[in-house]
Amino acid sequence: MNFTVAGEPKGKARPRFARVYDGISVRTPKGTKEYEQNIKVTYLEQCGNVKFPEDSQLELSVAAYFKIPKSASKKKRIAMLCEEIRPTKKPDGDNILKAVADALNGVCYKDDKNIVKMSIEKFYSDMPRIDVVVQEVEQ
Repeated sequence: MNFTVAGEPKGKARPRFARVYDGISVRTPKGTKEYEQNIKVTYLEQCGNVKFPEDSQLELSVAAYFKIPKSASKKKRIAMLCEEIRPTKKPDGDNILKAVADALNGVCYKDDKNIVKMSIEKFYSDMPRIDVVVQEVEQ
């Protein structure tokens, strides 16, 4: 399954904890929920209601494309587009992967425990987005 989510890549934010009268309440930040919902909807639009079997061993590959900063010189911009300069800024790659993996739970696969191989790459582009590939691992 290949699909593309338009927009600046975002990572999964840490859960928020709050004390309540009978213990602790944990909630996912609103921005993370919205981003995961966007990934889910995009998957369904581009791939349909296709789901891997429960016992599948899956590989998740994500390519995250970030917008080139406006302050970049022409020379630096060309180097960024030629992949000579790659993003070392936030969000961290592992947080981007986690957001994608969690968003696809129950939609593309039963649970992200089925993912046995993950990879992330970060690039610059004029069109910020994430390209996602989910496939069965060849035995």
